[in-house]
Amino acid sequence: MTREWWLHVALLCVPLVAVYLHVPQPQLSRALHTWRATGRSFSFRGNSIFYKEAVGPVGSSDTVVLLHGFPTSSYDWHKIWEPLKQRFHRVIAPDFLGFGFSDKPRPHAYSIFEQASIVEALLSHLDLAEQKVNLLSHDYGDTVALELLYRSEQNRSGHLAINSLCLSNGGIFPETHYPRFLQKLLKDCGFISPLLTRLINFHLFSRGIGEVFGPYTQPTEAEHWDMWTSVRFNDGNLVLDSVLQYINQRLTHRDRWVGALTSTLTPLHLIYGPLDPVNPSNQFLHRYQSTISILDEHISHYPQLEDPTGFMNAYLSFINSF
Repeated sequence: MTREWWLHVALLCVPLVAVYLHVPQPQLSRALHTWRATGRSFSFRGNSIFYKEAVGPVGSSDTVVLLHGFPTSSYDWHKIWEPLKQRFHRVIAPDFLGFGFSDKPRPHAYSIFEQASIVEALLSHLDLAEQKVNLLSHDYGDTVALELLYRSEQNRSGHLAINSLCLSNGGIFPETHYPRFLQKLLKDCGFISPLLTRLINFHLFSRGIGEVFGPYTQPTEAEHWDMWTSVRFNDGNLVLDSVLQYINQRLTHRDRWVGALTSTLTPLHLIYGPLDPVNPSNQFLHRYQSTISILDEHISHYPQLEDPTGFMNAYLSFINSF
């Protein structure tokens, strides 16, 4: 009986210790350190927003803006960064507020609308507000891109001039989007969610990320650590529950964003990893009506990381078609 009592006490103490114990942030790998050191930042409503920018061939005038997914950062694009530089004059990739090397304020009401305004502000900061840009997005970034598309179509103040939009493996149709179990817990558990964010560790995180990669394209341990480090930077794990409200925002504003998707005359394309458990192909594909590149059957939710060559070839075929 005494032994069982101590076991119960120990189990109760574990989450309490996790809440109050300061767990040091992991150190940046050399690759992440270089990514950060070669980036810049600008201020948006008092918050620092990190972005990477590269200038490519002198003969080109095209600009591409890369919008990353949840829960990672602009570093998601590092495997196709150099090929993009060969094709575009300017390649720009921000970390959204609450992600990567950008600020992660809390408490804060994170929203897709604010992230879209951040992209607009960044391009204004870079003197690109009047230039047509190409948007290339993934996951969470797809919804930000659709909000930017909506503003462009409605000729809203501050809107971007969008030359093209290419989406990839995002929950653009809320009814065919299946968040992971942990994501649902974090976004819907109210006052318990801040406790859960502190209980997430590297092993739990890497297991969850591994589930949305294909069986033959799993991240290396170093890649898992880079993703986790970008989440943990500036205690980003503590805002996951707030950021995840984007899933509920997709439902609330479905008509706005799906409407922009289905009515636009802007050149539109989708690059899709068909093994994606978050956006399963048997439900997703028949709703999508524009042009599409379906990658190898073993590619899953992170196509730009799992098959960078196939992803890049698909994107260049689209961007060179108009």
